[in-house]
Amino acid sequence: MKQFKVPPTYRSPLISAIKQRRKEVDKLKKDFTPTRLDMGPLQILLARHFGFCYGVENAIEIAFETIRKHPNKRLYLLSEMIHNPQVNADLTALGVQFLQDTRGNQLIDFDTLSPDDIVMIPAFGTTLAIEAQLAANGIPTAEYNTTCPFVEKVWNRGEQIAAKGYTIVVHGKPTHEETRATFSRAAAITPTVVVNDIREAQILGEFITGKRPATDFDKVFAGHFSAGFDAKKDLAKIGVINQTTQLSSDTQAIADYLKQIIIQHYQVAPHQVADHFADTRDTLCYATNDNQTAVQHMLLTPADLAIVIGGYNSSNSSHLVELCEHKLPTWFIDSADRLLSHLQIEHRRWDTKELMIKEGYLPANNPTSILITSGASCPDAVVESVIRKLAVFYQVEPAFEQVIQAWCS
Repeated sequence: MKQFKVPPTYRSPLISAIKQRRKEVDKLKKDFTPTRLDMGPLQILLARHFGFCYGVENAIEIAFETIRKHPNKRLYLLSEMIHNPQVNADLTALGVQFLQDTRGNQLIDFDTLSPDDIVMIPAFGTTLAIEAQLAANGIPTAEYNTTCPFVEKVWNRGEQIAAKGYTIVVHGKPTHEETRATFSRAAAITPTVVVNDIREAQILGEFITGKRPATDFDKVFAGHFSAGFDAKKDLAKIGVINQTTQLSSDTQAIADYLKQIIIQHYQVAPHQVADHFADTRDTLCYATNDNQTAVQHMLLTPADLAIVIGGYNSSNSSHLVELCEHKLPTWFIDSADRLLSHLQIEHRRWDTKELMIKEGYLPANNPTSILITSGASCPDAVVESVIRKLAVFYQVEPAFEQVIQAWCS
């Protein structure tokens, strides 16, 4: 896989050495057991896969190279490059301005832009309407488009099934930039509806079977379907694509559920279901799958707690927290600064989005075992800084330095 040029401050020699060593001995990625960092009283168990993915490194490389090449131009990002506070703060410090917030609210009017300005498209992609508006203002974006190739893969798959007459069901968070972009592409070529979770998929199933009248569709899915959507005819032939950072198991569960509803309602044999349901399993992102599978295997190892590191508006990070919380006390932080002391941690609930302080988050066990993973937009340097701070709390700094020497020598 391509090696990207990202700022060295985002790298960690320790984490890079661990990832490289694991890759060398497990080229086929069949071993999902965590990596143990033994510091005596403190045992850190690192997920097999975590941190920057291909799409994130690609976006960061393009962004920083664009800044380097154009020191005298006004530089803009359509919205946050990725959902990571450190990276976005670094870009802002270098003079990059955001045109919109993550929900698409305008921060800077497009009409104030000139053809001499540079506008970078974030890794999530953007809508056709925004692309057209920028083009109308004479703003070239092709060279500065950092859209993740795996997001584009979802768009391409959507085009393929739309060409065969399928309506598209997008599994995603309706307000997320990627979902808005994917919906825009799909809605331009075929009837499209967004479902946020399995509950909404079940409601959609009731419209497929007629349990709910088609006249209620507009109210139930208000704002989440394409213009002119006809629930009576457009749900007879569907395919599911996804926001790539969703839980892959959730996307699969939604697809399996709707497929079963189709089979039962139309009384077709499973091998004939393609007349009504498209096979779209190949739209699941490899990095999302790897990181989530690594967490599931990591949780098989006995531990006292889990720490997930990532941006608080990062969808994929939130889902890693969700997985960990099923088994262990789990703390969601975006930097080592959230470790206030060995007694207090400032963390965020993934579900309510509430930022809160927890007392006594570290147990008195000797040794204490802590599972650690991070989201796809979290720099490895941040992961190392969290481990280093925990080592200070447990007074095992010399042991941590020995771990670094052992891995990096």
